[in-house]
Amino acid sequence: MNFKLLKKDPSSNARAGIFKTEHGAVETPIFMPVGTAGTVKGVSQQDLDKQVKAQIILGNTYHLYLRPGLDVLKKAGGLHKFIGWDKPILTDSGGYQVYSLSDNRKIKEEGVTFRSHIDGSSHLFTPERAIDIQREIGADIIMAFDECTPYPCDYSYAKRSMHLTHRWLKRCCDHFDNTEEHYNYKQTFFPIVQGSTYDDLRAQSAEKIASFNREGNAIGGLSVGEPHEELYKATDLVCGILPEDKPRYLMGVGTPENILECISLGIDMFDCVMPTRNARNGMLFTSEGFINIKNKKWQTDFTSIDPNGTAEVDNSYSKAYLRHLILSKEILGAQIASIHNLSFYLWLVKQARTKIVEGTFSSWKSEMIRKVTTRL
Repeated sequence: MNFKLLKKDPSSNARAGIFKTEHGAVETPIFMPVGTAGTVKGVSQQDLDKQVKAQIILGNTYHLYLRPGLDVLKKAGGLHKFIGWDKPILTDSGGYQVYSLSDNRKIKEEGVTFRSHIDGSSHLFTPERAIDIQREIGADIIMAFDECTPYPCDYSYAKRSMHLTHRWLKRCCDHFDNTEEHYNYKQTFFPIVQGSTYDDLRAQSAEKIASFNREGNAIGGLSVGEPHEELYKATDLVCGILPEDKPRYLMGVGTPENILECISLGIDMFDCVMPTRNARNGMLFTSEGFINIKNKKWQTDFTSIDPNGTAEVDNSYSKAYLRHLILSKEILGAQIASIHNLSFYLWLVKQARTKIVEGTFSSWKSEMIRKVTTRL
């Protein structure tokens, strides 16, 4: 993977760049729709491409490993061919499940033993196995196997967990460098910074991760319940240590406000389930603020979802119609809302990039944060 830094905002640490994979180029800053099990919920790959204008999507190693399983994915020729998506894909390593499935796992030096949420069967994920699985899935960017600590987390646990993540990272790197791709394109490996909300641990972890000199770096263990101020503080600290000439990926973030603030701190890549999850529950993001479409005030509002049209989405549907679909629990309602929210997120990062290139990002960001945090 080749990353080129094209422009920096003169009054913040926001950056515009581009990285190239063998499945295409990605312009940064970028938001990656989450396709955990090989699908972005409620959105076809055609709509992801043509309406949402997604440049890269995310899959999850743990979930894909369990279902459909590696045999199916290998016979299909990898995840790209299996799902019919010819643009870049990034896979999380399964490390987040160490956090989210805490009732069904045991952590040891060797790795993590999971009990499947599907049938209760037992599975061991080691750093080496996480790399092998991601090789077989065939994502363009694959992630290190790490432990994501919960919030709150006491200092001693955060420190032990961080060092375990670093030891696992060395094993991941060694195994990645000594194995080959399964398909006819190159894969890229990203390590992950941990350290909870402790400044000294975050700094130590960022320095350690940077020392591995991989093609990109990620920041994990945030957006797990900590206050936004802690998220921004840790992100700012880590961005000041990670190398400038490599993309920085902030995992699992976040709201439109979070994304704009973290772009200003130097982040290039984001993912989050919020746009689709909130869409299914009737919350819509627009260029003027957010909407609970279930509210009665929209019952006879026949204007389009985002009347200004700035989010470059299909505005064929009115708020009144979408409200009817969502309240009726029609599948089409979730689909329209999901496409809209994802389109808005992709529009937002595209606008941010444009403003960075123009040198007006900071003033634009202040105005956009005021808008996106307004309840309509």
